[in-house]
Amino acid sequence: MELVLITGMSGSGKSVALHALEDAGFYCVDNLPPELLLDFVALEQKNQAPRIAIAIDVRSAASLPLVPEQLALLRAKGLAIKCLFLDASTDTLGRRYSETRRKHPLSQIDGGHARGDQHRALVDAIELERHMLSAIRDVSHVIDSSMLRAAQLQGYVKALIASPAEQLTLVFESFAFKRGVPADADFVFDVRMLPNPHYEGALRALNGRDAPVVEFLHAQHEVQEMRAQVQQFLDYWLAAMARDHRSYVTVAIGCTGGQHRSVYLVEQLAQHFAGQWATLKRHRELDALAPKPH
Repeated sequence: MELVLITGMSGSGKSVALHALEDAGFYCVDNLPPELLLDFVALEQKNQAPRIAIAIDVRSAASLPLVPEQLALLRAKGLAIKCLFLDASTDTLGRRYSETRRKHPLSQIDGGHARGDQHRALVDAIELERHMLSAIRDVSHVIDSSMLRAAQLQGYVKALIASPAEQLTLVFESFAFKRGVPADADFVFDVRMLPNPHYEGALRALNGRDAPVVEFLHAQHEVQEMRAQVQQFLDYWLAAMARDHRSYVTVAIGCTGGQHRSVYLVEQLAQHFAGQWATLKRHRELDALAPKPH
């Protein structure tokens, strides 16, 4: 049986992730109390359920400390488990709650308080939730949904659960520093010092997957030095991380606009490591500009 645990911050997109798994053929259960996790999994194993997804979050606050130990017990029994933790910045979560006018599960402020007090209470509730979930976050693969549309998040989740459970999955992600560093990155490499195709008129509107940009960056000695050094670093440490039972490693490559240099390096690095590890690619800024599905 394949088990996916979905958890994370309230307002970060857990319901979107759960819907993606439901579309992928998983039997999904939302807000399962952690006390029932082991018994529920045993029942589904008895029923020979092939794929189940369980969402657990801060609504079960009192029993959250049980989850890491329960996951360890299930893994010791040979169960293939993927843990996905949905996260977003505090500002993003606060804005989402303000837009939907929903109340945070940990908020104690009622509608009679002043707007400033309500905002402070919401921020306090988000930070308290972040602290309460920290132990589960540490044993999960983190997806930062701060800048993702629902369709992007669904695509990311489906790609992650499709990767082999028994093998480390290497995720390369390009991003723009001007829009913030991804919170889900295990390693961050800054490539803003490299020659920038943005200043080449014929290349400005293209991106790092387009042949003219690829040719330009291929010809830059500094770019190839950076690629070789990042490859060498990862070649050295990935095997050790796999031995440490890491399921996912996210490598974020950032430049100024997230369009040329970071995209190019993500494509090149993903191609290099694809023969050794299960490898996924994300381009945060390019994906955000992609046409929305009808």
